[in-house]
Amino acid sequence: MTLHLLKLCVGAESVADLRAWTRLRRENRREGAEAVHAHVTRMFPKRAGELLDGGSLYWVIKGQISARQKLIRIEPFMDSAGVKRCALQLDDEVIAVRPRPFRAFQGWRYLAPDEAPPDLDASAAGLADMPEALRRQLSELGLL
Repeated sequence: MTLHLLKLCVGAESVADLRAWTRLRRENRREGAEAVHAHVTRMFPKRAGELLDGGSLYWVIKGQISARQKLIRIEPFMDSAGVKRCALQLDDEVIAVRPRPFRAFQGWRYLAPDEAPPDLDASAAGLADMPEALRRQLSELGLL
């Protein structure tokens, strides 16, 4: 069964910011480096098998679930200070989703597939073409 993760995207103001950051990381990869990037977290998810069965990392940006990136691999490692960490390796593509309010929290949360917001695509009745700020305001008003 597929499962997703939910995490705050600290520092990003919009999906465009997250995309720009991802693009910058891709452009700054060392020659010959693996073509994936990772988000480092402290805890290793106990349900990693379910996450890697088609799961994504959903990002909460400014109080709303706004985007997702496909999870490629989850690897434990030890940092330079000897602290156990976990690298959530993500696909470069940042996919906007139908915005949904979500309060702030620490760490990450599991997100069941039936609770995950749908992707914004051509079939989303024009939402994908709408400016992100307008989508955010309409969602805050409960109109999306």
